Amino acid sequence: MPNFDFLEQPSLPRPDITPDDARAIAAERFGLSGAITELGSQQDRNFLIDTGESRFVLKIANPVFSADELLAQNAALSVLAGSGIRVPSVVSATGGGELQPVDVRGVELHARVLSFLDGDPLTDVAHPTSEQLRTLGALAGGIAAGLAGLEHPGLDRTTQWDARIGGEVVDLLLEHVGQPAKRRVVRAAADAALARLEPLRSRLRVQATHGDVTDDNIVLGAAGPGVIDFGDVADGWLAGELAATVTSVLHHVPEEPFAAVLDVVEAFHEHSPLDDADLAALWPLVVLRGAVLVVSGEQQVAIDGDNAYADENRAHEWLAFDVARRIDADEMEALLRHRLSAPAVSPEVGRLVALDSEPRNLADLSVLGRDQDAGAWTQDSAEDDALARVCRDAGHAITRYGEARLTRAVRDRTGSTATIALGVTLEAPAGVAVLAPFAGELALVEGAWLLRGDGIELWLDGLARPLTTAAVAAGDEIGSAVRLTAQLSRTRGHRPPAFVTPTAPFALWAAVSPDPSELFGLDVTATIPDPAGALARRDDTFARVQEHYFAHPPLIERGWRHHLFDTRAQSYLDMVNNVTQIGHGHPRLVEAVRDQWARLNTNSRFHYEELSRYTERLAELAPEGLDTVFLVNSGSEAVDLALRLAQTHTGRRTVLAVKEAYHGWTVGSDSVSSSLGDNPRALETRPDWVKLVAAPNALRGIHRGPDSAGAYLDDLDDDLAALEAEGIDVAGYIAEPVFGNAGGLMLPDGYLAGVYERIRARGGVCIADEVQVGFGRLGHYFWGSQQQGVTPDIITIAKAVGNGQPLGAVITTREIAESFAAEGSFFSSAGGSPVSSVVGLTVLDVMRDEHLQENAVEVGDHLAARLRELGDRHPLVGAVHGMGLYLGVELVLDRAEMTPATAEATLVCDRMLAEGAIVQPTGDYKNVLKIKPPLCITRESADRFADALDLVLATL
Repeated sequence: MPNFDFLEQPSLPRPDITPDDARAIAAERFGLSGAITELGSQQDRNFLIDTGESRFVLKIANPVFSADELLAQNAALSVLAGSGIRVPSVVSATGGGELQPVDVRGVELHARVLSFLDGDPLTDVAHPTSEQLRTLGALAGGIAAGLAGLEHPGLDRTTQWDARIGGEVVDLLLEHVGQPAKRRVVRAAADAALARLEPLRSRLRVQATHGDVTDDNIVLGAAGPGVIDFGDVADGWLAGELAATVTSVLHHVPEEPFAAVLDVVEAFHEHSPLDDADLAALWPLVVLRGAVLVVSGEQQVAIDGDNAYADENRAHEWLAFDVARRIDADEMEALLRHRLSAPAVSPEVGRLVALDSEPRNLADLSVLGRDQDAGAWTQDSAEDDALARVCRDAGHAITRYGEARLTRAVRDRTGSTATIALGVTLEAPAGVAVLAPFAGELALVEGAWLLRGDGIELWLDGLARPLTTAAVAAGDEIGSAVRLTAQLSRTRGHRPPAFVTPTAPFALWAAVSPDPSELFGLDVTATIPDPAGALARRDDTFARVQEHYFAHPPLIERGWRHHLFDTRAQSYLDMVNNVTQIGHGHPRLVEAVRDQWARLNTNSRFHYEELSRYTERLAELAPEGLDTVFLVNSGSEAVDLALRLAQTHTGRRTVLAVKEAYHGWTVGSDSVSSSLGDNPRALETRPDWVKLVAAPNALRGIHRGPDSAGAYLDDLDDDLAALEAEGIDVAGYIAEPVFGNAGGLMLPDGYLAGVYERIRARGGVCIADEVQVGFGRLGHYFWGSQQQGVTPDIITIAKAVGNGQPLGAVITTREIAESFAAEGSFFSSAGGSPVSSVVGLTVLDVMRDEHLQENAVEVGDHLAARLRELGDRHPLVGAVHGMGLYLGVELVLDRAEMTPATAEATLVCDRMLAEGAIVQPTGDYKNVLKIKPPLCITRESADRFADALDLVLATL
């Protein structure tokens, strides 16, 4: 029969062989008996035979494989037997010969036996050491070298693991990847890899390869490391052999893959040297190998449902692919070239220019740079403008080495962004003479000048000189420049990337492209911030009960609109910041605050017009009848004051509050908070003046469904009757008109109307806590209480009203406000200060002028629809709550029981951070993703968030 061609027969279910079948074949054909155990295999059947004295592997091949192919595998074992690499040996059948044809229930198969190699597979080692990784690379390289001269008719076969047909395999099997998000990612990554490979195909060396020297097939034992399973032996690309090995390592080291990859490749190279084409092709081949693993694993499970080996492998195959696709191929190629060719000694370099420079000549293009305020960094001319400003102030400008430039940041990113500069630019408007910092040969290479020295190279852009190659001595004048970019390199003949992502440790890049400070006679190295160190300092002096997002948070130092930026200039979609209503860094707000600070800021007992202008605006926006405003510093203060107003106005103490709610951290606001997610002891520590009533949670409360309002009101009637029986009169009732703490869960229709009617009938006051859900966030309504068709007696607001400035308000009736006189006067120093008032006014102006409430409708409704569509495909999504831009995605393990998926929600948030989006869990079970971004978020960013969440849920 002809040798196998996967593209002609892509479906390879394993042969139907039971342990009893294997036992009979082993005894009858090979004279072996003993305990028999099935071993894992993708497409064949393998059984371990333990005779008590020795152990063997019975291999029964898939019927699509010819005898020549199996004999080629044995030939590879024979070639390697004397190479010093521990491999299995071939065991002959009792009648002689290496292969035995067998008939199992009418199917003709081939059986053979190999000796069993003792040892534990490397795949079982969670965190391989550098030595183990180098062993893996050395074995792969040694086998490649040993098989280089092997020729056999059985090697001319086409398996799904042949990198030469990787694209066709992905095309053929991609439909087996069930989730659209995963399919899109696999397709995009494979296409990008294939595009890089295309011009290299004719240059890649073909030879006999093992095809699967991976962590699965390496065993570590007392007799030394060994290689098993030669079932994929075939002709193929040498670089593909290494790619298979490298790919298998990635799921072990997903957080720090670079050192592992470099160790494996270097060890391989020592035994089987790689050429220029191999290095250029390696990372695309790794990505392609990962894609093939993913689609093949999904296909094998689909056609061979009881294949536990294939099923269990899917998780780490996806992880390996995911790690590979996130690494920039240019960057990995540069790191590999440096590791394999870098000279041992780094020579000294001298001055490149004779300018006298000082720190004031350094341009700051980082996330902290003042030149980038007001969104200047988004302009194409941002770097030019910053350099020009420094030149005006200091004569000439120099950029910084190793700086993460905000000017290179990408919003709505889908991966890490290349922001870190490995070169330095000098801007000298008057022109400057350029000197050779070391002796060497100067040549024009692809539009840039390259000075080749002994163990060091210098790439120069912008150098003006006659077009000629020349040998130069250190200190020779080699030209002039007005704008000159210089980049040192220790990788001969290959220019490193000008900008790199922060995925690899910077120390690796510092070795590839060294610090050029000596060229300029000034320390031009940017300080690389340490997020972990900053977190440790925070914990040293900041009370640790003041929580922070994420166990290992990025160091966020700038915001712009609905994006945040860490010190590596990586952008994050801010999906949680309802504090920042109009967006981060709004120029109009910045300017207004700057002007007001320059004029006056004092406490609210002085007389100034900004205060009355602001309170007038709030009263105009308030529901009819609410015409009097108190200004405070925070939502907690607002709630605290609202409670005191209710108690003072009614002359009563008792307040009804809803279970599961959060209202603040002051003594008063905490007293009416009962969220177990914020305080596990909340239900047992409420003061006696607080009476908790059932949370009208239509999703998981004691009464469920959209028509549950009546049942909850009946319960409230019982609660009120019990209080009356004790002689207790109610001062008021407080609740959010939308369950903010549950991720925007809407109250049952008619619930608040029924509550307010009952409370007012008893002389009580109704408080709507609108701190989270009001102020236009719902889009369709300015106030959350409007959605319930009610008008509260008191409204509390904060967060959004100050866009991050400490500012809150209580809006009520004149009558209730005047009642507070019984307890004396009231003031809040900063709440109504000139600056706070200007902040509040500007926020309102921006909301009006930029139509942000309307945007909450348009983008919020679109995002909600996208999220509900995710719920149609991902069982983990139990419900989507909310309205406008206050949404929540409730994650559950079982939709019928609504079992909270708490651990999964935390994992989703961590993985979303890697996708460039910040989202956090909320609710009593911390299983609801709260989605409340700045109201300026765009439809494009909402789609990016939904796409990222789709992928995370698909790969969880």
